[in-house]
Amino acid sequence: MSETDITGVPLVRLAGVEMSWGRKKVLSDVDLTVNKGDFIAITGPNGGGKTTLLRIMLRLLKPTRGTVEYFSEGNSSLRLSYLPQKNMIDYHFPITVEQVIAMGLEGTDIRPKSEEGRKRMAEMLDLTGLGNHRDSAIGSLSGGQLQRALLGRALISRPEVLVLDEPLSYVDKRFEHRFYHIMQHIKPFTTIVLVSHEITEIAAMANRHINVDGRIEICHSASHFVRYGCDMDHDPHPECCECHPDRSVK
Repeated sequence: MSETDITGVPLVRLAGVEMSWGRKKVLSDVDLTVNKGDFIAITGPNGGGKTTLLRIMLRLLKPTRGTVEYFSEGNSSLRLSYLPQKNMIDYHFPITVEQVIAMGLEGTDIRPKSEEGRKRMAEMLDLTGLGNHRDSAIGSLSGGQLQRALLGRALISRPEVLVLDEPLSYVDKRFEHRFYHIMQHIKPFTTIVLVSHEITEIAAMANRHINVDGRIEICHSASHFVRYGCDMDHDPHPECCECHPDRSVK
C-alpha cells in the first residue's frame, strides 16, 4: 500500500439525507463528503444518530430521503470495511476467531487459504494479539477479545475506507494504546471514519471533528473538541461547535 495525502478527492458523499423511524426523525439535513485521506472523528449524545449515520454511509440502511454516492478510481468498486458495535454480534454463532477475521476477505480476489490470504491472516492475528486464540470459538472470548477479532476482520482487506463504531468498547487499556498505534500506522493510506466517546487521543489524529445530534455540526479545532466536552453525552458547546447556515458539514 502506498501512502497518500489528504487530496480532497471524494470517496463517499451524502446529500440531503434524512432518516425517520415512523414519526420520529433521527437525522435531517445531512450533507457530508468523506474525502480520500480523511480521518473523521464523530461524537454526540446517545440516540443522536451516530450509528444510523454510519449505516446509511455504508448503504446498510436506505435513508428516508437523500442520496449516498460512492466514488472510486477506474471501474473498481470502493472498498469499505465496517467495525460495528459489539452488541450487534451473535456470541452463540459457531465460528472461530480465524473464521471471523477471514470473513473480511469476502468480496476480494484473495482466498483465505492462498499464500497472500495466510500472510494477511498472520498479520492480523499478530496485530490484534489473538494468535493464541485463532481456533477459539467467539463464544469463549471476552468482550475485548471479540472486539479485536472484529477489528482484524475490518482491516484484513486493506480497505480504502474504514468505518469504526465505538471500537474501544470493552477493550483494556493495554490494547487501547495499541489501537491508537494501529490507527497512526494505517491512516496514511486508509480513510477513517470513527465514532467514539474515548475521543481525547483520537482528536489529535483526526483532521475533521463532527458532532451528531439529529443533525451534523462541525468542531473547528481538536483542542476545543476535547476541551469543551464534545466527547460527552450532551449538546455541543457554542465555543466549540459552530454550525453552517444549513447546519451541515460540507
